[in-house]
Amino acid sequence: MTEERLQKILAAAGVCSRRKAEELILAGRVQVNGKIVTELGTKADAARDHIRVDGKLLHGAERPRYYVVNKPKGYVTTARDPQGRPTVMQLVRGGERVFPVGRLDYASEGLLLMTNDGDLANALTRAASKVEKKYLVKVSGRPMEGGLSQIRAGLMIERGKPGSHEGRVLAAPAKVRLFRDAENPWYELTLIEGRNREIRKMFEEIGHHVEKIRRIGYGPLVLDVEPGEVRELTEAEVEKLRRSVRPAKGGSRKK
Repeated sequence: MTEERLQKILAAAGVCSRRKAEELILAGRVQVNGKIVTELGTKADAARDHIRVDGKLLHGAERPRYYVVNKPKGYVTTARDPQGRPTVMQLVRGGERVFPVGRLDYASEGLLLMTNDGDLANALTRAASKVEKKYLVKVSGRPMEGGLSQIRAGLMIERGKPGSHEGRVLAAPAKVRLFRDAENPWYELTLIEGRNREIRKMFEEIGHHVEKIRRIGYGPLVLDVEPGEVRELTEAEVEKLRRSVRPAKGGSRKK
């Protein structure tokens, strides 16, 4: 008999990420052997116990799957959308169900990692992981070098949605370089965090509207499929992702 925490069992079964599983448990939507469970520390045996989510019986762990998706503009990075907009879930069809790792907003496009490996997804999205995300960003007008230096050093941005009055927060320093010069130039931007609409807010702080955002890199992964297309990761790529969040001896990550 092997007992594991319920949130880990749900994530391994491809129901959702471990973080979302915790929300389901706290909301009283998970049952073990007919009893509703709301304690996050609860353990169960996936092979022996009858585990239900919203009344649906769990059927054990699924085969881990990992995909690179080129998210087109106009898709939301959620499982469902109350407004009925298309979601990235529609781009990966058949086989085990997978979920997005992190988010790209509705107007952004590019590389999105999708998996049913809850442990890896949680490790990649932890703030402490500092996994680099690389973007191409088109802005209106030419920013002054002083403004770009502020982005490189880290600058204060709004915490929530515009006008929400949730206060301000310091964005982490970002790498930024000119990618394509034009009246409305493109910049290559590298971040280690992923706050809501962070790139747009950073450029707005220095007086420039962002016209387009395309993510082209996530840790060791690079965007290599057309918009709307999907590619399964190789075993070598999955191992590189794991190494990108695995602490090295002495407390630092391997390069």
